[in-house]
Amino acid sequence: MQTVFPWLVILAVGATLAVLAVGILAMLRQGRFNARHSNTLMRYRLVFQFAAIALITLAYLFGHR
Repeated sequence: MQTVFPWLVILAVGATLAVLAVGILAMLRQGRFNARHSNTLMRYRLVFQFAAIALITLAYLFGHR
């Protein structure tokens, strides 16, 4: 269990970074992709960011017993 949390955190943070990068690039290009998908990308970023924070919190709580 102790080796699972770090990998899940890395995965969630990486997914957040990837969605954030795609969103920034879409905003810079200002095309149809940005108009169609900007809200969806923001929602995905929020979900991945919440998952990362929740996993970090759980890892902290379970690690300090």
